[in-house]
Amino acid sequence: MSSASFQNRLDDIQKRLEKENILHDSDRRGREGSTPNHGPRRPRNFTTNPSDSVRSSSAPSPSRPRDFTLPTNVLDGPSRKRTLHLEPGTGRTRHGEGSRSYSRHHDSAEIDRKYEEIMKQSGILTIDGKKVQTEINDLDNLGELGHGTCGQVNKMRHRHTKHIMAVKQMRRSGNQEENKRIIMDLDVVLKSHDCPYIVQCIGTFITNSEVWICMEIMATCYDKLLKRSGQPIPECILGKTAIAVVKALNYLKDSHGVIHRDVKPSNILLDEKGTVKLCDFGISGRLVDSKAKTRSAGCAAYMAPERIDPPDPTKPDYDIRADVWSLGISLVELATGEFPYRDCKTDFEVLTKVLEEEPPVLPQNEGFSQEFQSFVKECLTKDYKKRPKYRKLLEHPFIKKYTDQHVNVAAWYAEYLQRSSPMRVS
Repeated sequence: MSSASFQNRLDDIQKRLEKENILHDSDRRGREGSTPNHGPRRPRNFTTNPSDSVRSSSAPSPSRPRDFTLPTNVLDGPSRKRTLHLEPGTGRTRHGEGSRSYSRHHDSAEIDRKYEEIMKQSGILTIDGKKVQTEINDLDNLGELGHGTCGQVNKMRHRHTKHIMAVKQMRRSGNQEENKRIIMDLDVVLKSHDCPYIVQCIGTFITNSEVWICMEIMATCYDKLLKRSGQPIPECILGKTAIAVVKALNYLKDSHGVIHRDVKPSNILLDEKGTVKLCDFGISGRLVDSKAKTRSAGCAAYMAPERIDPPDPTKPDYDIRADVWSLGISLVELATGEFPYRDCKTDFEVLTKVLEEEPPVLPQNEGFSQEFQSFVKECLTKDYKKRPKYRKLLEHPFIKKYTDQHVNVAAWYAEYLQRSSPMRVS
């Protein structure tokens, strides 16, 4: 492709992003105008001191590039950050007003139906294998853990059993896209109770204004690990991490026909036993004939080339291999301690580099095994048609090597805590 032609493609992407930003802000203003001011009954200590909060990938770090998401104007540099919307929705431009209204009404009815179905289990928590009827006021807030795609996550304690859990709190609103995300997150976690590589849901609370998803507590996410230590994650740990993530993604695809669409270090969690699990399914999507065909969101920094610049922007058409790319970028960042697309002043510069430059690779002179280098190279194959899917990745020598090799992830994490205890997350 000539330089002039490539620049034209970038200009087209810029115009699409700006249009999506305008539409998003319009949705946001409408949501803020319709969101009720009152919340559900909740514990008195529901809010926490912002100074005590630890945010995950939304906070800049002096030791590595910030976790990019598109600002309101992609070319104005780092300003107010928000989620990236890339693929235009078919309901916005391809059909008439009547068709769009029908689609929105149908979607709204489907959302209400799913809420009603899930509400039947609202207030029932599974604690130590037992069903416990619980009021929302029975949970004591112990502080903020981080943020998900559509809500904050707090550490909470069940007052009667003393059980500790992570609770994602999301506000219901008149915004259809956000309600879809909440339903998607609920749907995936409730159905994934049989997967050991996905964070387990122990119950929900649904009121007229909020949705709480109660989940098993995990120790940290990989984004925080990197920020807190300032050091790369060892290959052997990333070997076990890659196994868990690929198996989780493969489970979502095979068992539920779902693509995650937001694979990144802040959505990969670790507990004190050394167990690695995937979380945050708010922007996951349904696969139709193994393809994702809907407008979606995600973090620009980890987004695959085919999602940034689809052949036909009006018909988003990508598959699970977009998540394989995101895994590859995450592994390079975690293994080297640095985000691979450095020295970018705006998120649009990151997107340009993803499209224009050769894919990142692991340095050959830093002790990484040939298996690891090969695995990352395959994940970051720019032509998605040549990029491997999950089943092929599970047969890769890197995955087989660390499937067979004993790695004490729990001991490594305990040692990491001892080394980093004097340090504080910024």
